[in-house]
Amino acid sequence: MSRTYGGRRLRLQWATSLALLLTAGLALAQGRPDAVAQRTVLVVGDSLSAGYGMAASESWVSLAGERLAARTPPWRMVNASISGETTAGGAARIVGEVGRHRPGIVVIALGANDGLRGLPLAHLQRNLARMIGAAHGVGAKVLVVGMRLPPNYGAAYTGEFERGFCALASRFNSACLPFLLEPIARDDAAFQADNLHPVPGVQPRLRDHVLKALVPLLD
Repeated sequence: MSRTYGGRRLRLQWATSLALLLTAGLALAQGRPDAVAQRTVLVVGDSLSAGYGMAASESWVSLAGERLAARTPPWRMVNASISGETTAGGAARIVGEVGRHRPGIVVIALGANDGLRGLPLAHLQRNLARMIGAAHGVGAKVLVVGMRLPPNYGAAYTGEFERGFCALASRFNSACLPFLLEPIARDDAAFQADNLHPVPGVQPRLRDHVLKALVPLLD
């Protein structure tokens, strides 16, 4: 990933440090998070996590929340996902979200809309770094959820896009799930008419896929 970071490394480190300072000050101002807050999983994603085209209760996030609520001790899942969200939007609101919910874990599931618009990958990585830094700033663990793009975007762009998620997660000592849609990607019947958003019937498969990476972070 040296080509992606290159001369932008200092700006990336500066942005992360700024997010850490901002969120650390926010955490101190609000006091030490209580046990309930520490057992909160905050999901910041796009339409794939917001449950586009279905009832909110049918989304993989809601289904995962039911599983976490049944654990001992129980965990609360907060879905702060917005349809159409980009990493820039997530970076702009992450400090407010972690300050409001004071999560123990933050799941970052953004980047698909950046890629579909062909946005510069350096911007995507910088925004994700800010989000990771903000989560770490309040003491939360992070799970970065990656995405893949159709091949028509070109081998260089799609390859670098896909590799970037886990490379960035590793750089900032965070967990990574390489591809959210891995269990259903080759099943045409798993998608709505737009061929982008999964149908309600496959949400349990996505839930189980994410939980495999999420559950180890709960302890």
